[in-house]
Amino acid sequence: MERAPAHWPWKPAILAVVLFWSGSGRASDHVFTVRGEKTYLNGQEILVKGLRCSNALISDAETQELIDNLDSFAGYGVNTIGVYFMGSRFGDVKGYHEDATLNPEYSARMGRIIEAADRRGMIVLVGCLYWSTSKARWDTWTQAEANQAVANTVAWLKENRYRNVFVDVDNEGMALAAKGFDNRQMVLAGKAVDPNCVIATNFRGQPPAEADLAIHHSQRAAGKPYIESEGSAPDAPGGYWGTYSKKDGYYNYINIGIYTDAMKADQIRQTRARLSRGEGYMLASTWLQCVAPYGPNHHPGGYGTEADPGVKWWLEFLRDTYGPYYGISQVPRR
Repeated sequence: MERAPAHWPWKPAILAVVLFWSGSGRASDHVFTVRGEKTYLNGQEILVKGLRCSNALISDAETQELIDNLDSFAGYGVNTIGVYFMGSRFGDVKGYHEDATLNPEYSARMGRIIEAADRRGMIVLVGCLYWSTSKARWDTWTQAEANQAVANTVAWLKENRYRNVFVDVDNEGMALAAKGFDNRQMVLAGKAVDPNCVIATNFRGQPPAEADLAIHHSQRAAGKPYIESEGSAPDAPGGYWGTYSKKDGYYNYINIGIYTDAMKADQIRQTRARLSRGEGYMLASTWLQCVAPYGPNHHPGGYGTEADPGVKWWLEFLRDTYGPYYGISQVPRR
């Protein structure tokens, strides 16, 4: 099961027009906020149900493929998409210059995704640092550059009046683990630019008081919402992000979009359990995150077999259990 199947639908080469994007100048129609342990969109309670598409900025073509499939994903019940400026694994998206300023090529793509999501009443998790083994990280960075990267990201969101978003400062606390970067300082740097920006932390431990919500690796915190922002199959042999999906010396994922029956059943049980507790849940999959020539795949694909890889099986569960996502009624922004 390690190799991609011989018939694998290799991603076709797509000629894409490079778009230079400075934002529309129009405020988001949808505003994501947090109050107590719940999340809201335009003042209406919403439970995050999403997909982690962390390599969506890798090219104009991949950004457009995600945008083209947002309506399809919403039809399955998805209301949130996760995208990262730095990383992610194997994609090496270098969304920041060495001086911690945003690379306009990647911020243009992020802007297109945020605005397309807003038109559909969808939310975007905007990820900042994704350290780990990614070639996108800047080993010269200190705490000062990490703080500045978050501040610049929040300033860009504020300048473009993007409010259908929340920010993850440090994916899985990887920069904290590798470089000792204090996530609280990164949150404070973002809040200094825009106190209204919703900011999350993602390291193993209690989120700082200044963070608005806890996601993924974070411990749950009284008075804050929790979102599992990287929900993966818990019953994978060797661990889903371990030997099941990676092997030494190979710079991409293996078993892309392939699931055993037990993995599918456990992922569905996990999704149902999180949502029933009032916690958000975002599916993470090698199907969505792998890189060329096999991805990223910003469409449902199939039913998770070697002959038919993909995440349609999970999306159909989401739709059949919770219904499609039609957006929310428009209410005044606050």
